[in-house]
Amino acid sequence: MRKTTCLRIRNIFFRPGTYFFMTQDILSRLFSLCGKRVLVTGAGGGIGRALAIAFAEAGAIVGVHNRSPEALTETMVEIANVGGKCVELNGDLHDIKACQQLATQAKAVLNGVDVLVNCAGMNRRKPISEVTPDDFDTIMNVNLRSAFFLSQAIQPMMAEQGGGKIIHIGSITSSMALGGISVYAMSKISLAQLSKTMALEWAQYNIQVNCLAPGFIDTPLTRTGLWNDAKKKAWILDRTPAKRPGTPADLIGAALFLASPGSDFVTGQVLTVDGGFLAGGWWDTP
Repeated sequence: MRKTTCLRIRNIFFRPGTYFFMTQDILSRLFSLCGKRVLVTGAGGGIGRALAIAFAEAGAIVGVHNRSPEALTETMVEIANVGGKCVELNGDLHDIKACQQLATQAKAVLNGVDVLVNCAGMNRRKPISEVTPDDFDTIMNVNLRSAFFLSQAIQPMMAEQGGGKIIHIGSITSSMALGGISVYAMSKISLAQLSKTMALEWAQYNIQVNCLAPGFIDTPLTRTGLWNDAKKKAWILDRTPAKRPGTPADLIGAALFLASPGSDFVTGQVLTVDGGFLAGGWWDTP
């Protein structure tokens, strides 16, 4: 088991014929999360699990949340394996009261929240003509409504402690449409816009709010109906310059940046991590 510690980082710079040491701990100063209190919703698998583990490895104490407590077991084991610290938080975020209760619980066990990561999400793949009111309400409640009201509940404690960071996990569908996921895409583009409005209203409290928008990432949520579909997989990879599926690990660097002091002047932004998918394409792409 590795032990996570907060150390000064020494950089060695080599020049032709000589070298010198630079003892300024710039990486630690800008990107360390040592002592930070991070709340990650949807930490039971996929992107949420990867980010929770990374935050713990970077020195934060992480409140890991998931609707199903059983799904958190592996996340907590992995955090222990990297020498990190975490506490388990549970609750269904379908209603406002549950969001408020989670905020209260997080304050009690973490003694505050420095970074909130709204990662809880779900999808039901259907054409618009087949979407039911239950489909619509369930997707919007989990993906958008919970992020809105949990952020609203967390904001006062961030303001009281002098600031904080909120990261909404959006999607590449914030910038493009795909058939069969209309409600999901609506929820994700709403998160992008919500990030901008929260950034404007809460800048006075030194709270930075941004949206991290993954491209096509291979997770349990996307494997069924996407990566297990040969035609869809080929369509994605043909149009992705990186020529591979994204992984949850590909999001860690961007998430650490948005959660750390290195992004103190970055707010109201959508940071897309998509292997170049939205950059464009070749004329001869099938």
